[in-house]
Amino acid sequence: MKRWGLGWALVLAVSGAAAQQVWKCEVNGQVRFSDKPCPDSGKPVSERSLQPNVVESLKPEVVRAALGGVPASAASAPVGNVCPGDGEIRGMQTRANSTTLGDAERQFLQDEMRRARQCRNGQGRYRDADWDISREAQAAQTQLGDRVRQDARLRAEAMHSAADPDEGDRIARRHLAEERALRRNQPLLQRGQNAASTPLP
Repeated sequence: MKRWGLGWALVLAVSGAAAQQVWKCEVNGQVRFSDKPCPDSGKPVSERSLQPNVVESLKPEVVRAALGGVPASAASAPVGNVCPGDGEIRGMQTRANSTTLGDAERQFLQDEMRRARQCRNGQGRYRDADWDISREAQAAQTQLGDRVRQDARLRAEAMHSAADPDEGDRIARRHLAEERALRRNQPLLQRGQNAASTPLP
């Protein structure tokens, strides 16, 4: 009975402390950490980047494991970040180097390989269903229709943007650069078409 009461006291005390968000703030050129949002700018610190401490070791799942619940290794495994394995990444690399694909398709497959490696390094929050979307998009790159290939790439990019905000920023910047390049090239293409359609004297 004493052990049960102590266990619940620890779980209740720690669950409140572990649930708090930590913010990284820069004030007058100095980095500070706070449990409240920064006054001017700052960003929340992911739980993964915090150094282990007493609170970390007393998380509810660790306490449950110590009291005979799930094993500590399973309890401390990151939730919500499922990544492709080494074999799948090697397969991506093989497909990305295929000479039978066009430039856009090869670039997409290389991007997917890079995103899978980023996931393995702890970037983003992916689930199995997210990588199913990626696998479907990769398979679609061998389809004959341009529209099918492009739509599949856009679906995968939307998924990556939701799972990994940093990758979402990269994707948005690339799309913006492509749109600007297209706008710059349109007048040149129109001039070239008009010149070609002008009859010679």
